[in-house]
Amino acid sequence: MSDLARFADSYPFPLDGFQLEALEALEGGESVLVAAPTGSGKTVVAEYAVQRALAGGGKAFYTTPLKALSNQKFGDFVARHGGGRVGLLTGDNSINSEAPVVVMTTEVLRNMLYEQSSTLEGLAYVVMDEVHYLQDPYRGAVWEEVLIHLPLTVAVVCLSATVSNAEEFGEWIGTLRGPTRVVIEERRPVPLEHHYLVGRKLHLMHAEVQGHLVPNPYVVSLEQRELRTNVRYRRSWGTPQMHRQSRPREGHRGVYVPRREEVVEVLAEAGMLPAIYFVFSRAGCDRSVDWMMDAGLRLTTREEEERIREFAEMRSAWMDEEDLAALGFYEFREALAAGVAAHHAGMLPLYKETVEELFKGGLVKVVFATETLSLGINMPAKTVVIEDLGKFQGERHELLTAGEYTQLTGRAGRRGIDELGHAVVVYQKNRIDFERIASLATTRTYELTSSFRPSYNMAVNLVRNYTREEAHHLLNSSFAQFQADRGVVALERDLERRKAYAAGYREQMACHLGDFFEYWALRERARRIREQARRGAERARADTIRGAVSRLRPGDVIFVPTARRRGLAVVLGARDGKPTLLAQDRSFFRLNPRHFDEPPEPVTRIQLPRTGSPRSAKYRRDVAAKLVALDVRPRRQRRGPIDPQAAARADALEERASTHPCHACPDRPHHERWAARASKLEEEIDGLDRRIRTRTETLARQFERVLGVLQELAYVEGFQLQPKGEALSRIYGEGDILVAEALEARALTGISPAEFAALVSSVVYESRERVPRAGEMATAESARRYRELLDLWRRIRKAEDAHQVELCRELDAGFATTVFAWAEGKPLEDVLGETAMAPGDFVRSCKLMVDLLRQIEDVAGDDVAPLAHRAREAVNRGVVAYTGL
Repeated sequence: MSDLARFADSYPFPLDGFQLEALEALEGGESVLVAAPTGSGKTVVAEYAVQRALAGGGKAFYTTPLKALSNQKFGDFVARHGGGRVGLLTGDNSINSEAPVVVMTTEVLRNMLYEQSSTLEGLAYVVMDEVHYLQDPYRGAVWEEVLIHLPLTVAVVCLSATVSNAEEFGEWIGTLRGPTRVVIEERRPVPLEHHYLVGRKLHLMHAEVQGHLVPNPYVVSLEQRELRTNVRYRRSWGTPQMHRQSRPREGHRGVYVPRREEVVEVLAEAGMLPAIYFVFSRAGCDRSVDWMMDAGLRLTTREEEERIREFAEMRSAWMDEEDLAALGFYEFREALAAGVAAHHAGMLPLYKETVEELFKGGLVKVVFATETLSLGINMPAKTVVIEDLGKFQGERHELLTAGEYTQLTGRAGRRGIDELGHAVVVYQKNRIDFERIASLATTRTYELTSSFRPSYNMAVNLVRNYTREEAHHLLNSSFAQFQADRGVVALERDLERRKAYAAGYREQMACHLGDFFEYWALRERARRIREQARRGAERARADTIRGAVSRLRPGDVIFVPTARRRGLAVVLGARDGKPTLLAQDRSFFRLNPRHFDEPPEPVTRIQLPRTGSPRSAKYRRDVAAKLVALDVRPRRQRRGPIDPQAAARADALEERASTHPCHACPDRPHHERWAARASKLEEEIDGLDRRIRTRTETLARQFERVLGVLQELAYVEGFQLQPKGEALSRIYGEGDILVAEALEARALTGISPAEFAALVSSVVYESRERVPRAGEMATAESARRYRELLDLWRRIRKAEDAHQVELCRELDAGFATTVFAWAEGKPLEDVLGETAMAPGDFVRSCKLMVDLLRQIEDVAGDDVAPLAHRAREAVNRGVVAYTGL
């Protein structure tokens, strides 16, 4: 019996065709890309790669995008292969790192490759789980860096969700790494049924008509409104009054948006639990749990309640009683006991893991979750509920894409348990047409696109390890460049076609009186001069508007002219040159220069309350009342005329055109029509030419611009790394160059560990609130050092502007006082009580800091490294130190 047959027989179920195809490819020495739905058994392919590595005396690395997923896989592999043969490497844990099988986050492997770690010796296979993460705008480049820099002797197993361009992605891996088998499985392991919940009635989303799936005609008819006429009589003299009323065809009683507790009751009655209920806000998830408890909903038996309480208490046994109370553990436990829980990034990692374990065990019946649950974690359900198909994307609500819908509903249906999985969309009253919703459920487009771009750390590592030509070659080997170059072929074909059309147009505009092309060129030049002058005036006006917006100060009252925000608003604060305003209707918004046609000028000032937070209802009410009471009008501004010199040049050209022989041609209107078409086509041809030039070797040119910044700041000389560059090559993250500059400028020496932590927090912290958290330092010395960091940031930004680069994010001190208090040893209850942060956000921000502090500890000199170590120890305590193992 072959190794493959023995491996297949070790499973209690027969392997699917796509799994066997992937295993045969690995046995034949190929790399593999497996694109298949969630829960279809892609991990079997990874298991075989691990077994082959062990059998051959080599190593296998299993990489994941999330620490929690790494912890989960580590547990799975330990259970299968034993603790002595499996290791774990994440930012939080380092266990048995030289084991033959090591589970790690993808960033850890990237760092190993750049540092040429000895741990890579003997590596035979790398499994890259959730490889579709490479389109993540913040972390996606890491996946491409690994695939590019990994030795060609290493076979890769890429596991991906179903993507519509898997063949293209596989072709790129093949050109990069040699023979690669692309294995695609479209069929879900458990069939999925789509439902639309209107009131308390579940309707199938599709019906079969003549062999084709179409939107359920009955549900379509529910959205058709009809006019009902009611006759009423006035009491006084009995005159009949006719009232016309628009209402749904089935009447108002049955056609309404059900409350969340009603949805859960319907699912329970239909036997469709356990369910994941997606709500696209953290507060909405938490409120949902409260509503279930207030409604007295209990989805568990007495025995299940006892098991849930016992498990929750066991998982939290290591925590102090005071911390448990501060973190709302007892309310959390009681909701779990009722079979209900929330799951979102604002929760403590311990709480999320407890929910995941209990849900997988079938004890928790309903989890209200944000979309982050659709990524990575193994948590299948019988039913997935989507309440709102419109998701807030920073500035506006947008409809979910077909890919996002597929990813969310991918968790519905538990293999080996459910015969059917269910996707339920709650009635979208007056928001989205049902036919559009039904088409969303049947569309399978989820295209993988690259987010790769050179960073400072990537650039110095390329300089350290390669020649300039090799570095350019590696960048041009990226998936981003592969996609761009593939697009160039289509652009070249389009260019040839348009040039042929343009030649035909020029033949049609021929004139017997003279050269009509020459005549038209004069008129076109005049038009372009006027157009460029107009655009120049608009750019100057835009610059003036940006300057005026950046000069606004708290208390300034301005008039916002855009229709949605029209009216008076007061400036509450500013960040990144974009002030936060409060409107007369008490709504917050971030001001954008695009809101204005003319520079905004304060019409007056008001005194803002000295105490209170803009998040409080009382604060907003008081300030809005002052705005409403104002009696001011916006100043009228007039646009200046177009540049008179440009106007004179255009007039001169038009004068020359009027004396040209072709100007008197009786067929001039006919020639002009063809000339106008030719001109439009010439502009399109020029645009295509520019796109082709910019697409070829785009990343290499970006790399040279990044290199220009590094050269100006003395990290690189020629193509040689300088001492500063050596330190930068081992600092990973958005703030890499700022940390390196701070170390070089000795801006982090001679302060306390808590002050050190507060300053470092300003590099990694990024406020997620619509109104950014007020940032300030806790001590006078840390405030002085923070100003030094700001000066360094401005110096970096000046160099970036000179080279058309924008990589270094602005400092954010919104977490500084919070982490200072925590590093000083204050109790968790006091620290969280002084901030509006969710516990999960607090822990995640601290962990990001701990990771950066560890890097600083590794690269800094003797004057800073011990201080970074003490700061890390001060932050990494209590709930922050919890690693999930």
